[in-house]
Amino acid sequence: MSSIVTKTKDLQRIERIGAHSHVHGLGLSDSLEPKASSQGMVGQLDARKAAGVLVRMINEGKIAGRAVLMAGAPGSGKTAIATGIAQSLGPDVPFTSLSASEIFSLEMSKTEALMQAFRRSIGVRIKEESVIIEGEVVEIQIDRSPTSAIAQTGKLTLKTTDMETIYDLGQKMIESLNTEKIVAGDIMSIDKATGKISKLGRSYSRSRDYDATGSTVKFVACPEGELQKRKEIVNTVSLHDIDVVNSRSQGFLALFSGDTGEIKQEVRDQINLKVAEWKEEGKADIVPGVLFIDEVHMLDIECFSFLNRALEDSLSPILIMASNRAVTKIRGTKYMSPHGIPMDLLDRTLIVKTQPYSEEELGEILRIRAEEEDVDLEPQARERLTNIAYDSSLRYAIQLITVGNLIALKRKQTKVALADIEKAYSLFFDEKRSVQYTTEHQSQLMFSEAAASVNL
Repeated sequence: MSSIVTKTKDLQRIERIGAHSHVHGLGLSDSLEPKASSQGMVGQLDARKAAGVLVRMINEGKIAGRAVLMAGAPGSGKTAIATGIAQSLGPDVPFTSLSASEIFSLEMSKTEALMQAFRRSIGVRIKEESVIIEGEVVEIQIDRSPTSAIAQTGKLTLKTTDMETIYDLGQKMIESLNTEKIVAGDIMSIDKATGKISKLGRSYSRSRDYDATGSTVKFVACPEGELQKRKEIVNTVSLHDIDVVNSRSQGFLALFSGDTGEIKQEVRDQINLKVAEWKEEGKADIVPGVLFIDEVHMLDIECFSFLNRALEDSLSPILIMASNRAVTKIRGTKYMSPHGIPMDLLDRTLIVKTQPYSEEELGEILRIRAEEEDVDLEPQARERLTNIAYDSSLRYAIQLITVGNLIALKRKQTKVALADIEKAYSLFFDEKRSVQYTTEHQSQLMFSEAAASVNL
């Protein structure tokens, strides 16, 4: 039974490994100097430094409503840098990522889908003031009825360094105390508005009560001052969440229903006015986040016109786009433009270029990916993968890591050898060999144009 559980856990871990799960930041120093290899990022020093400047400006609230284009060849790290930006910003700054082709597959208009993506990328940091009771538990007395096993009433004695008070307990409060497993010597807090009880830890004065304590036990100091205090609670939600709650009859539950549908502009205008009012009163702050659109050349001229207008709005996030196209046709028109983006939008865009990786950088990326996938590569196997990545593509070489590992496991070996990589290379074609095969055998394939010449 234990072996089955272990296999299940391993499968779950493999499923969680994504294309960029090894990226944990931009790999920059405090002075925004990029390191050669750090936080899963390798190479692209200039592009990472530019991204670091963007992150610092976003965190300081000095940039909003700007557009940034990451332009480079396929497999040059554009999406990896966007992932590093998201990791560097942290959980409090909204980051929305989507592929341009998603816009055309949703059951709503293109502009509505883009507007919802914009609103998801703008956070509202709402400040609420609540009254809490916080102190160290001195004693809990529970009075049980002789005719019923359920506790009806009780008394709770709390203290701080300056005072001590006894509170009467009802049945619900007693149940909450039992649920949180609160005993004498614990530091706890009670929200007066909701009655929610939270266990903050164990008092330092009780640290010697037991010879041994668990590693999860947290010791905290006894609170000072009065038991009853005012505490500011900050919650960050996106503008889209507020839109959904106010546009659906089921309110908050609409967030979990999946399809939110189209939202009327009148609802958004009212919410914008209310948020502006909260900001004037000091009850809320606007947090401009990031909207990342990959393969942006897939958008059409209507979407680009909408983006151009939306960036001028006062409530606008930072728009980061990525494209691997050169001069190509703007979708929906017959006109050509760099990166497939209209010139009027390109003119207001900061462009960050990514360079092809060197052979040494490719080897380092493959080493990091092998560690992420728990694959042990022999030096010769890693060198061969590096050559494949340099001659073919990095994405193809990364996929051979898992295939080579499976071949090695079939031989009951824990290390991936050169022969395993060669076997995987022979089983699965890369793009160049696939084109070569179709060229040589096109007369045998359906819908071929044998007379047409193919430029390799």
